[in-house]
Amino acid sequence: MTSLFEPTRAGDLQLANRIAMAPLTRNRSPEAIPTDLVATYYAQRASAGLIISEATAISPQAQGYADVPGLYGTEQLDGWKKVTRAVHDAGGKIVVQLWHVGRVSHTDLQPGNAAPVAPSAVQAHTKTVLIKNGVPTFTPTSMPRALDAEEIPGIVQDYRHAARNAIASGFDGVEIHAANGYLIDQFLKTGANQRTDDYGGSIANRARLLLEVTRAIVEEIGGGRTGIRLSPVTPANDIVDADPQPLFNHVVRQLAPLGLAYIHVIEGATGGPREVEGRPFDYAALKAAYRAAGGKGAWMVNNAYTRELADAALANGADIVAFGRPFIANPDLVARLKANAPLNEVNRATLYGGGAEGYTDYPALSA
Repeated sequence: MTSLFEPTRAGDLQLANRIAMAPLTRNRSPEAIPTDLVATYYAQRASAGLIISEATAISPQAQGYADVPGLYGTEQLDGWKKVTRAVHDAGGKIVVQLWHVGRVSHTDLQPGNAAPVAPSAVQAHTKTVLIKNGVPTFTPTSMPRALDAEEIPGIVQDYRHAARNAIASGFDGVEIHAANGYLIDQFLKTGANQRTDDYGGSIANRARLLLEVTRAIVEEIGGGRTGIRLSPVTPANDIVDADPQPLFNHVVRQLAPLGLAYIHVIEGATGGPREVEGRPFDYAALKAAYRAAGGKGAWMVNNAYTRELADAALANGADIVAFGRPFIANPDLVARLKANAPLNEVNRATLYGGGAEGYTDYPALSA
């Protein structure tokens, strides 16, 4: 039987085990620059087979939350170089999650206080995080404007450039964030995409941006260093699609020939129930569609996994299991899972923003 703790490959990435650290936004990079504290945080968690960094903006326009990192300026790249070096020195592997938030932003966070961009001028009924007087504050998102078609190639190039910057910063690869109601997911899903041009309407049109971005990144850094995250039915950030099964079956069939390192699938509601009421979805059929189309990337599953659920997923053909919040409070999560040891509880008050408290001060088993 396949074990969580045995090595595996994801494209070009040789991983020490089948446990991934899922991307976790922590809002501790002022001016979008990762700090030495960020390097310490990730190095503490380097026993994961693969670390997927917190979501990282590909451009100033892509920013949607205060004090989240970027990957478009020299100081940001220098900050990330410290992080990747620390993780590699600790024996780990790390990829960066590339992010454009689209409509999930606020004018205070946009260049020139402009409106956020989106496939259509449909506001997301959700909140973002602003930091006021040093205090994280949840604030409703601003009304977006619809992107003009001629702007979209520039955004694709921003993704390409960020992927190039990622490799230059020492990352082992990238993960395209196409989930959780952010820009690529907004184009995919009918609840946010009301376009009537080549990027709206049919499934093929709504998937166009995702595929253009993925192909550009694969061309830039290679498929073996590129993963992608999908969330077929999550309601996160006020997102919904009228018929997600054929949409995502189409997406993975189109991704199959690109030689990706892995497909990262959120099962159910992000950070919530694994079954979303009124939104049934067949994840086994999704994986079968990918494999039938020739897709060979590792299949990564995510959402509220325990050791027992992870073992069952591997027995059913998953290759990697991603763990999110347990990694926040347990820097040595791999050792704890292996020993069936109790887990530290997350301090919810320190999840977003702040310093070392609730970030790098969680005790390890040996502490």
